[in-house]
Amino acid sequence: MDQLASAPPVLAKESLFPQSSLNIFSAPLAASSDPVEPPASPCRFCGSPLDVTLVNLGTSPLCQDHVRPHEFNRAESFYPLHARVCRNCFLVQLDEFVSPAEVFNDYAYFSSYSASWLRHAKKYTDMAAERFELNPKSLVVEVASNDGYLLQYFVEKGIPVLGVEPASNVAEYARAKGINTLVRFFGLETARHIAATTGQADLLLGNNVLAHVPDINDFVAGMQALIKPTGVITMEFPHLLRLMEGNQFDTIYHEHFSYLSFYTVERIFAHHGLTLFDVEELSTHGGSLRIFARHTADETHPVTKRVEALRQHELEVGITDLSYYTDFEEKAKETKLKLLEFLIKVKRAGKTVVGYGAPGKGNTLLNYCGIRTDFLEYTVDLSPHKQGNFLPGTRIPVCHPDRIRQTRPDYVLILPWNLREEIMEQMSDIREWGGQFVVPIPEVKVYS
Repeated sequence: MDQLASAPPVLAKESLFPQSSLNIFSAPLAASSDPVEPPASPCRFCGSPLDVTLVNLGTSPLCQDHVRPHEFNRAESFYPLHARVCRNCFLVQLDEFVSPAEVFNDYAYFSSYSASWLRHAKKYTDMAAERFELNPKSLVVEVASNDGYLLQYFVEKGIPVLGVEPASNVAEYARAKGINTLVRFFGLETARHIAATTGQADLLLGNNVLAHVPDINDFVAGMQALIKPTGVITMEFPHLLRLMEGNQFDTIYHEHFSYLSFYTVERIFAHHGLTLFDVEELSTHGGSLRIFARHTADETHPVTKRVEALRQHELEVGITDLSYYTDFEEKAKETKLKLLEFLIKVKRAGKTVVGYGAPGKGNTLLNYCGIRTDFLEYTVDLSPHKQGNFLPGTRIPVCHPDRIRQTRPDYVLILPWNLREEIMEQMSDIREWGGQFVVPIPEVKVYS
C-alpha cells in the first residue's frame, strides 16, 4: 500500500459514546448573502459532524514544504488551518486537504539533528529492552522511523528491528546506518504484509506519528494486527491538555491531523481491541504522553494506577465539556498581538531580530502573525537539509547557525521553544555582544 486509505469507516456514534447534552455552541445561521465556510468533513474516528471550533488560524502552506531558491518566484498553496472539536468523542482535528503522500514527499524533518531528542530515544530503548525483556530473538518495529534516530540503539543491543518510513529521502539515511527500513505508509494492509513476510512484533512503537495519520482507525487497526498475542505497543504524542494549558496553538499545522487527549486515545484503542495498561507524562514537545497498549485479551501486563489517575484528571479538568475549549482562540489572538507589539517596539528602536530554527510550529506562528523579513531578517537551523532554502509562506531565509555570530543580532527568536534550554546553551555566546533570546509561547518572554 503506497498510502493510507482515503476515508475511515463511519462508526455508529451511539455505540461508542453518549450524546453530548451541550448544544449551545452551534453556529448561528449566516445571512444568505454572506460567504459561508464549507462544512468540515465528519470526525475521522466516530463519523460525527464537526461544528465546534477550537481555533481558526486562517490559511497556511504546508509547514515542511520549504521553498528552494529556484522556486522563489513560484506561487505556494495555502490551506485552511481550522481546528475543530468533535462534540461526540472530543477528538480535536483538522480537515485533510493534502494527502500524506504529498506531505511526506521529500520530507525536510530529520530527527537526528536534536541532541536532546537522541538522548530521549536512547533512554527509551534502555527502558524498553529491560522492561519487556527484549533479546536477539525479539522483533522491534518502529512506525515513522525517520532517519533511524531510535532504532540504531536497539541495533547496538543486538535486537532485530524494522523501520517503516514513508519518506524515501529520510529512509535512505536510516538504511545507510544499517537499519532495515520499509518505505511505505503504515496501516492495516502494511501491517498484514509485515506480519506475513517478517513476522509479528514483540514491540511496536511510534513517536509523534499518531497525530500525523488522517485515517486513525486504519492505523490503530494495523497496530493491533502487527503485534504478537503478548506484544506491546508504545506511542508518544503531544498531550492535548498541555497544548491547551500552554497556549501552544503553533503546534497546530497540516501535518498534524489530530490533537489527542488520553480520554479519546483510550477509546480509539479500545474500539480496536487494545487496552492501555500504562501511561507516562513526558516533557518532550511541550508536554507529551507515552502510552503502553496490549491486546485486550492479554492479561500479561495489568493496568497501572497511572491510567486511572490520568483518566480522572482529564475528566476533572473538563476534557469532555465543550466549554473547556471555547476561549482557546482568544488566547491565540492575544499571543499574536503581544508578539507583534514586541517586534514593532524593538524594530522602531533600531534593533535587529533573527530566528533560531525552522520547525513546523514556527511556520504556523509566523504565518498566523504575518511575520516576514520586515520583522525577522532570517532564521538558522542545524539541519543542512533546510539551510539555503526559505520558510514556506513567509519566505524568510534559512541559514547556518554561524550567521548569528557573523551578524550579532540584538534578539534571537527561538521558534522551537520546546528546545529552549538546548538552544540557549548552544548559542550562549550571543551574550558577549548583549544579545538576548525571545520565546513566543505561551507568551512573549525575553531571556538575557
